[in-house]
Amino acid sequence: MNRPLRFLVILSIVLIAGVLINAKQNTTIEETTEATETVIQSKKNTSDLYEIKALKIPEGLNFAGERVPVEKTDVKERIDRELLVNTYWQSNGLLMFKRANKYFPIIEPILAENGIPDDFKYLAVIESGLQNVKSPAGASGFWQIMKATARENKLEVNSNVDERYHLEKATKVACDYLKKSKERLGSWTLAAAAYNAGNYGISKRLKTQKVGTYYDLLLGQETGRYVFRIVALKEIMSNPENYGFSFDQEDLYNLEYTTTVEVDSVITNIAAFAQKFGTNYKNLKIHNPWLRENKLNNASGKKYQIKLPQ
Repeated sequence: MNRPLRFLVILSIVLIAGVLINAKQNTTIEETTEATETVIQSKKNTSDLYEIKALKIPEGLNFAGERVPVEKTDVKERIDRELLVNTYWQSNGLLMFKRANKYFPIIEPILAENGIPDDFKYLAVIESGLQNVKSPAGASGFWQIMKATARENKLEVNSNVDERYHLEKATKVACDYLKKSKERLGSWTLAAAAYNAGNYGISKRLKTQKVGTYYDLLLGQETGRYVFRIVALKEIMSNPENYGFSFDQEDLYNLEYTTTVEVDSVITNIAAFAQKFGTNYKNLKIHNPWLRENKLNNASGKKYQIKLPQ
């Protein structure tokens, strides 16, 4: 190949390569620009749909008719914390609404019958999340009652039967404890704090610090947050729309209808017992969580009320 022809071939190759590289660069720039615009648009859309907003502290907050002094700086900050935590922990909050619809109708009349303010139903919410749980310290049931306290109040507690898991009976025990605390300490707010720290613990701190109210006490982390958590949940659960919770009545949990059978003898096999009444072991235990084994010893011939699903 002569020199002029070789030169023209090389020049053509260089020009074609340049055109291809430039086209690729333009395509890359366009793709990058489109991707950036998509991310920006996505962020914009997310912002439009979801915002983290500061909350206004409501005026007139109270617990059991006793005013919360939100004009005090530390009190305002502490209630703000609990409102924020429980508002933006949305999944947990929504579960509380669902469970409350199921269990508050059992708890509320027992509180009323025993002269306990209705606000104390929210104490059960913060204690257990309205579940039959057991704490590392051994407190059990919706009201997180310790074994010794249960026995002092005539609840049966052993490996076979544990009436701390009997919602009606446990609620009555909680009422008795709260009434005694109110008589000793002088306010429902202090009685609520004593449910966490004990009557002696609260009395001792009041005396040592020479103050008379919960809101003037310097307490440890858990008891220091305790009443504020109750007040925050009361506020949120009483005004769900104000805190971004949206649901229909059909979204909430409901208590199943049951019948009751009285038993005053030994049940050697609860699974077989359940089948006799047209149900199964799981369903019977769901409605009677205080039965802890697959049998009922009942050597004393005590009368037990066992719920059966209809």
